[in-house]
Amino acid sequence: MKYKLLEIPIYGERVEFKDGEISVPNNPIIPFIEGDGIGPDIWKATKSVIDAAVKKAYSGEKRIEWFQIHAGLSALKKYGNDDILPEDTLEAIKEYKVAIKGPLTTPVGKFDYVCLQCAKEQDGIDGERPEKCIKCGSEFVTPRFRSLNVGLRQILDLYACVRPVRWYKGVPSPVKAPEKLNVIVFRENTEDVYAGIEFQEGSDDAIKLINFLKSDLNKNIRKDSGVGIKPISITCTKRLVRKAINYAIENNKPNVTLVHKGNIMKFTEGAFRDWGYELAKSEYRDKIVTEQELWDDYNSKMPEGKILIKDRIADQIFQQVLLRPDEYSVLATPNLNGDYLSDACAAQVGGLGLAPGANIGDELALFEATHGTAPKYTGMDKVNPSSLILSGVMMLRYLNWDEAAEMIENSLEKTISEKTVTYDLERQMQGAVKLKTSEFCSKIVENM
Repeated sequence: MKYKLLEIPIYGERVEFKDGEISVPNNPIIPFIEGDGIGPDIWKATKSVIDAAVKKAYSGEKRIEWFQIHAGLSALKKYGNDDILPEDTLEAIKEYKVAIKGPLTTPVGKFDYVCLQCAKEQDGIDGERPEKCIKCGSEFVTPRFRSLNVGLRQILDLYACVRPVRWYKGVPSPVKAPEKLNVIVFRENTEDVYAGIEFQEGSDDAIKLINFLKSDLNKNIRKDSGVGIKPISITCTKRLVRKAINYAIENNKPNVTLVHKGNIMKFTEGAFRDWGYELAKSEYRDKIVTEQELWDDYNSKMPEGKILIKDRIADQIFQQVLLRPDEYSVLATPNLNGDYLSDACAAQVGGLGLAPGANIGDELALFEATHGTAPKYTGMDKVNPSSLILSGVMMLRYLNWDEAAEMIENSLEKTISEKTVTYDLERQMQGAVKLKTSEFCSKIVENM
């Protein structure tokens, strides 16, 4: 593969898939994106932890050959022409199958429509752009994305956002028994309101759609409304639920819960629930039992060797993960519900600074920090890198390098329990020692 501006590692081999199974060499080439804001700080620290664990776990017989690719501000600086998501980056992820990235900026509300030169002065340049930069008036060259993160997921069809949430000993928590929460959220990544099909209030398209809904479907919408469309399909629902059930089977999890708001949105989220049950019954009949079947046929006693498939209304599950968290193990959700729910679960066990994540398709996987870029801390060597470190743990498990993954998790937990932590945890712990990002990762390596 020839790239425009990327330097491929001299050594290393590609991760491949054979008959649907991952095949990992001892020296896989793994593309990485440092990220914006605090991204370079936490990436440098994370890389040191991953490399040390791999070296120690496999006595130097395995190593990762890191391959830097670009998105966001680093892409602008390297490629110019307003190219925030270069074709090089997309092709590298497609070729090497597994990648990891730091946080990338996503704007809130009105977009900042700026060119390359003006973007160097700020952290955040996404959006559906006008013809010219709003600062200097220069013309744009290439397309823009409403969100780089969403763009990567949709272009590469990384349809499952996977977020495991568990408590590590010593982490301050607002709940009495954080150890009871140990869930993994499978969030559909490409549809729902996150598909970005929306029209600005007063625009020609919004007025046209509102008039159509009124004249053809007899649906009244105020004319001063912005309008969005919420697609949820059989295809995307079933492949997401399939991935969630497969995970439960492979990891001996007791249940999968379909999370939805189907009591109100019957033909989108209600359909998500129905299609999920349909998939479970048709493809996993000998491995699952539904909650209704448990009551009707098994006298509420779970048969041995089966996985329970159940569903919960979205607002109800927010109570359940607080009051009865140990009753849930795998959650399968539409896009928006999964975003809210995974963050709410993370709040119980230390916040987004300790929440890893991945975007996974059929043969591509992109692991990522789940928090933002925190631009005010850029270059300060200050923030907690645990989200990206634990995303690296997820990546190692995906590669079937479980020994290195377990070594990092154990060492991270030991480091936190010793109260040697970054500022976000130190201020919540009595008698803790505050470390810089780099110092915290050096302590993790020391504790391996």
